[in-house]
Amino acid sequence: MEENVPLGVRSAAAWSWRLLVILGAVAVLFYLVARLELVLIPVSIALLLAALLQPAAMWLRRHGMNRSLAAAIVLFGGIGVVAGVLALVVNAIAGGFGDLSDSVEGGIDQVRDWLVTGPMNLSQQQIDDAADSAAQTFLDNRDTFTAGALATATTLGHIVTGFLLVLFVLFFFLRDGRVLWLWMVGLFPQAVRQDIDGAGLNAWKTLISYVRGTSLVAFVDAVSICIGLLVLRVPLALPLTALIFLGAFIPIVGSFLSGLIAVMVALVANGPINALLVLGLCILVMQIEGHLLQPLLLGRAVKVHPVAVILAIAAGLLVAGIVGALISVPLVASLNVAAIYLLRGRYAVEQAPVASDIDPSPPAPDGEPVKQES
Repeated sequence: MEENVPLGVRSAAAWSWRLLVILGAVAVLFYLVARLELVLIPVSIALLLAALLQPAAMWLRRHGMNRSLAAAIVLFGGIGVVAGVLALVVNAIAGGFGDLSDSVEGGIDQVRDWLVTGPMNLSQQQIDDAADSAAQTFLDNRDTFTAGALATATTLGHIVTGFLLVLFVLFFFLRDGRVLWLWMVGLFPQAVRQDIDGAGLNAWKTLISYVRGTSLVAFVDAVSICIGLLVLRVPLALPLTALIFLGAFIPIVGSFLSGLIAVMVALVANGPINALLVLGLCILVMQIEGHLLQPLLLGRAVKVHPVAVILAIAAGLLVAGIVGALISVPLVASLNVAAIYLLRGRYAVEQAPVASDIDPSPPAPDGEPVKQES
């Protein structure tokens, strides 16, 4: 009977059921990630922070410090830096909020005049109708906003729990990261342990390269735009700078959205001309970032096609919101390197888009390569 079925139909059927199995596995994976996001998101954030802080912990350990003490110093030192930055941002918001509120009314008047006398040529009645419609929409959806406020309390509890989990996991990543990884490698068959270990080491070095490079790019972006905001006398320059720094960790869309918020603040506070100047500054910084900073600082280490970046960000937003968008690109970059290592062989990494200093023979904690038993 099978001989009577054309070869093309049989091939199509074989491909079809295999694709269905793959799609089913992907769907199950996304379902599990969505169900376990309260655990997976803190672990992912801890992994990114470990990639950033691990070199400092290793430096302390190389100078004779106990690994537990080194991990604790790096962890609490990082917390101190973040707390200091948050304190500066909060003080800046408290100090600049009064100036912003005083200038908002004048900025709104300028925007209204521009809408009436500018290219849009709207009438005052149309503007008043739009304002009344917005107010009525808010009144009609009071229950929705109230429910959202109640849900915020639950979300706050999740944030506190996730923060504590991040600290707990991060400490042990800094203290026993290599040990934990070798334990995971030991779960695989002995014949593939060395390859799995090598792929993991290359993915880890790629993640370190990504976090370091992106942090430096974000710092340069934030400082450049901060100087421009201060020169243009835009209110809340320091909080906007912190927002731009965080936004730079989401490739392509993060810098654009955070810069757009700065433009909106400049528009409301200082008027259209000032907002256009801020917009031009953001575009200039983004061009320098895309054509100079990222190729120079990241290079081939974490090179991922823009289509893959956009799809990864979209999938991350769909599964885990803003945090998903933050961790999706480094996850894709690391998996890409690991897959290339496994598919092309251990020594093909030299031609793959990874850091040039990757050692194809990963060392174990005692400095010896991971050995396979015959």
